[in-house]
Amino acid sequence: MRVDGLSFSIAAHAAWAPGIETPEAWLSWAKQPFAITGDSEPGVKQMPPMLRRRAGMLGKMALEVAYQCLDERKDVTAIFCSRHGEVARAYELLVDLANDVALSPTAFGLAVHNASAGLLSIARTDQANHLAMAAGASTVEHGVIEACGLLADGAPMVLLVAYDNCLPAVFEKFQDCKEQPHAWAWLMVPADKDRKETIRLSWSPEYEQIVDIHAMPPSLQILQFQLGEVLCMERVADGRRWRWARDA
Repeated sequence: MRVDGLSFSIAAHAAWAPGIETPEAWLSWAKQPFAITGDSEPGVKQMPPMLRRRAGMLGKMALEVAYQCLDERKDVTAIFCSRHGEVARAYELLVDLANDVALSPTAFGLAVHNASAGLLSIARTDQANHLAMAAGASTVEHGVIEACGLLADGAPMVLLVAYDNCLPAVFEKFQDCKEQPHAWAWLMVPADKDRKETIRLSWSPEYEQIVDIHAMPPSLQILQFQLGEVLCMERVADGRRWRWARDA
C-alpha cells in the first residue's frame, strides 16, 4: 500500500436491492441506472430463522450480500460500511424517549452500528474480527482504506459490505443525495493483476463540492463503476477528490 494511493483486487462480489437481485439485473442497472424503490426483503436463507427475524430490511440486505460473498469461507475479517446505519430504528427509539416510553432492549441492541456484523458473527459462529464504519459521503472510501491496511498487515482477504436505506421522512430535507435501498459486498484481496482486475483508489484535497440532491448515493456510484466498463471515476466528498481507476 502506497501513501499516495492503494490498490486491491476483488475475489468475489455480490449486490442486492429491491427489484435488482441477480448479477444480470445489476449489470443492466449499471449501464442505465434508475432510482431504486420498494421495500421487499432478501431471504437470507443461510441464516437461522430466529436470528434472521431480528434483522430489519437494512440488516437483511447487508447479511444477504455478506453470505453470498463469503460462501463457505470462515475467519474472514469483515468491514461493514453504512453512512446512516439503522437510523430508522434509532429515530423510533428517540421518539419513545421523548414520549416517556420504556425502550426495548432488543430494539436498542439492533440499532447500534455494528448490529448486522454481530448477527453475522453469531449466526456463523465466526470469531473473526469485524468493524463497523460511518464516514459521511466517503464512507466506502474509508472502508477501502481500512481494508487495504488490513491486507497490508497480512490478512489474506477482507470482506467489505456497503449498505444503506432511505431516510425517515423527518430527515429528508437534510439529504445531499437521493438515498435508496441497496447493499453490496466485495471480497477484497491483495492486488493481483495476473489473476484478477486491479482497482486503484487515490485522493487529493478538494474543497469545492457541489451538492446534487438528485444524485445517486456514493456507494451506488462506486458500485456502478465496479460493474461498468469505464476505466476511471472521480468524486468529491468530505474535502477530498477521490479517484477510482481500473486496469485497461
